[in-house]
Amino acid sequence: MKKLLLVSALAAFTAGCASVPMGDPQQDAEMKRFGASPDMSRIYIYRNENFGGGIKMTINVDGRLVGATSANTYLVTDVAPGRHTIGSDAENFTMLKVDAAPGKNIFVWQEVKMGFGTARSQLHQVSEAEGRRGVSETNLAASM
Repeated sequence: MKKLLLVSALAAFTAGCASVPMGDPQQDAEMKRFGASPDMSRIYIYRNENFGGGIKMTINVDGRLVGATSANTYLVTDVAPGRHTIGSDAENFTMLKVDAAPGKNIFVWQEVKMGFGTARSQLHQVSEAEGRRGVSETNLAASM
């Protein structure tokens, strides 16, 4: 019986889909052109996997709520050049510091891991090539 409950819980954890508000398809297409304003930096935070799909994870930049991700979604926000802190809230709270340069994109992969009771996340800054691929595989979630 315990094995059956464990298997059922694991199946729900890996297969379910959390519902997050989705962004406008035209804005999604525009963001996937990867253009940043010359005096700002654009941060993309993406989650291109199904693992933990039933778990919604909030994202903040410098303490300001940007939105929430679920499986195969991304968020985007423009920031002034300088040092910024990105936070991801799930079973754990993880932070990543990034240095934003004018006219440049920053790509952050939100990795989902098995937690004790629910999903955990880890943030990783990735190369532009890897980030573009990851964002291209996902759909824009609505920003807050």
